[in-house]
Amino acid sequence: MNHEYYIKRCLEISKQGIGTTRPNPSVGAVLVADDKIIGEGFTSPYGGNHAEVNAISSVKNDEDLKKATIYVTLEPCSHYGKTPPCADLIVKSGIKKVVIGCLDVNKIVAGRGIKRLQNAGCEVVVGILENECKAHHKRFFTFHSKKRPYIILKWAQTQDGYIAPKNRAKQAPVWITQKVSRQLVHKWRSEEHSILVGTTTVLDDNPSLDVRSWRGENPLRIVIDKDLKIPKELKVYDGSVKTIFINQKVTNSNENLFFEKINFSKPIAYEICKVLFKHKVQSLIVEGGRKTIQTFINENLWDEARVFSGQLTFKEGTKAPTLSVPFLNQEILMGDSLKTYVND
Repeated sequence: MNHEYYIKRCLEISKQGIGTTRPNPSVGAVLVADDKIIGEGFTSPYGGNHAEVNAISSVKNDEDLKKATIYVTLEPCSHYGKTPPCADLIVKSGIKKVVIGCLDVNKIVAGRGIKRLQNAGCEVVVGILENECKAHHKRFFTFHSKKRPYIILKWAQTQDGYIAPKNRAKQAPVWITQKVSRQLVHKWRSEEHSILVGTTTVLDDNPSLDVRSWRGENPLRIVIDKDLKIPKELKVYDGSVKTIFINQKVTNSNENLFFEKINFSKPIAYEICKVLFKHKVQSLIVEGGRKTIQTFINENLWDEARVFSGQLTFKEGTKAPTLSVPFLNQEILMGDSLKTYVND
C-alpha cells in the first residue's frame, strides 16, 4: 500500500478540526482495506471522539475492520481522559496494522500507545510523512516540548514600511490591506488559541480582537498593560471572552478578566510565555503594536511571521518591525502581498 498517499489524506481531513479540539491535537485517521478507503474521521471538538473513534465508527461492516489498516497522523493515545484509550479501541476492533505519521510528545503518551498496540499483536509502522505531520501538530508539539505556545507574529505595513500613520481622525483601526486580507486574518484568529496586543494598540484602535468576519470561536485576548491604564469602557474589558491583562501591579481575576503580574525588568516575551503556559494556552498570534512584536523578535520567541504589504503609503508614522531572516514564500491577495517567515 502507498502509505504516504493515505497519510496525506489523514492530513487533509485533520485540518477540519483545527481550532476546535484544544487541548487535544487535531488528528486525522483513515481506514484502508483492499487498497480502498472504507472509513475516515478527524478529532471532534474537545470532549468528543478522537479521530480513530470517528474513523472506526464510520465503517458500516465491523468485519471489514479485521482486514483493514488504520492510518493516523499522530500516535494513538493510551490513557483515559475525556474518552477511553484509542489504542485499546483499535485492538478491540480487530485491526492488525497501524501506520503512524509521528510519535506523540505528550509525556503521558510518548511511545506508550505504540507499545500497547505491539503487545496486542498489531504491526506498527512509524514515521510516514513525519515532518509534515509534526508541522500540522506544531501547536500541540510546541506547547508540550517547549512549555510555551506556538507563536505567530502578524502585521500589515504600507509600501513605505509603516504600520500606523502619525495622526488619525478617530480611535479606530486604519486599514492598510484589502478586505480579503482582513478576512484571512479572522480565519487565522479562529484557528489559534489566543491573540496578544500592547497598550498603545488598544488605546489607538479600541479593537475587538474577534472573528466577526469568519466562523469559529473568538481567541482568548492577551493585553499588555503595564500600569493598568487602559480605560474600562474599551472593548477589551467587555467580558465577552477570557482576557488576560499582563501588568506589573496585581494578580487576580474577576469572571472572564484575569490580571497577571510579571517582572518587566526581565525579558518580557519570556515572562508572558510563562503566564500563557500556566493558562494552558497552546498558540498565540501577536498582532501589535510595533514595540510588542519587536520584543518577541528580539527575544527570539516566535515560530512564524505573516506580513502583509498593502498599497498605501503613509510617509511618516510608526515604522514596521524588522526581521533578519528571509521570507519563506510570498503570495498576492487582491493586490496585497503576504510574506511568510519561519524561525528555524
